[in-house]
Amino acid sequence: MQSHQIQPAPEPPGLTPQAMAAWQSFLQAHTVVTRALERELVATQRLPLAEYDVLFQLSAAPDGRLRMAQLADRVLLSRSGLTRLVERLEGVGLVRREVCPSDARGAYAVLTTTGRARLGAAMAGHLRSVQEHFGDVLDCQQMESLRVALDQLVAANLAEPAACAQEVAPTKP
Repeated sequence: MQSHQIQPAPEPPGLTPQAMAAWQSFLQAHTVVTRALERELVATQRLPLAEYDVLFQLSAAPDGRLRMAQLADRVLLSRSGLTRLVERLEGVGLVRREVCPSDARGAYAVLTTTGRARLGAAMAGHLRSVQEHFGDVLDCQQMESLRVALDQLVAANLAEPAACAQEVAPTKP
């Protein structure tokens, strides 16, 4: 009987073993941490992480409003996915849509008073979860190194410049 040894997967062309390991670690860390944050936010606030993120991004924007395309870029949803999410939030009074006065084809998502209150109720617990699953795991030097590396990745991969000179940089809680 012949023994079969499992052969390691071939190294992807143009990707070093270090780059592949870092990439896989990045993906796994993102998945594990965001799942934990989602689970806790839904359990304590009945608010999915994507909805929290939309409310947070709007709260950080001037006048609590962003063009739908800008909001889609910040929350990493497709425009159609964001449209459906904003429709749900609008249905429960957390967000409203307004026509853009300078471009009738465009629309703004605007945070309502109810939406701001809902975000406020969820924020302290969510930030405690972020601290537990992220801040307590890394020391200050590791966090700074990670921030610098991630900022470098973002800057190198931005598809296009900001659509509006008044746009505020995306903020993540």
